[in-house]
Amino acid sequence: MQPHANLWIETSDGEVALSEWRVQLLEAIADTGSLSAAARRLNVDYRTAWRKLKEMEARLGMALTARQAGGVRGGGTRLTADGDEFVRRFRRFTRGVEALVARQFQAAFAAAGPSARGVVRRRSH
Repeated sequence: MQPHANLWIETSDGEVALSEWRVQLLEAIADTGSLSAAARRLNVDYRTAWRKLKEMEARLGMALTARQAGGVRGGGTRLTADGDEFVRRFRRFTRGVEALVARQFQAAFAAAGPSARGVVRRRSH
């Protein structure tokens, strides 16, 4: 068995504002300069990526990206300073969590011996 953790940040009304996947979308936009290229990188359709980006911006109350339409050099999307900052803060927030989870798992399951490496025994109902 191997433990994992999934962290996300919600608004006060319980809506997801940032998550690992959403931050990966922002990072892909920063890397590619394009929402459509970021969607391809994450293997999702453009509409899904666009909807998630709009949700993040609405829930955080700020623009995370700036878009440029067409032109000679083509259009594109880049992160705003706020977008960059939220990516940095989320990465700082989640850094080291997997190591902490692994230590907690080891402490909790070490006494279980070999069963901790295999399937955890089911509880009787």
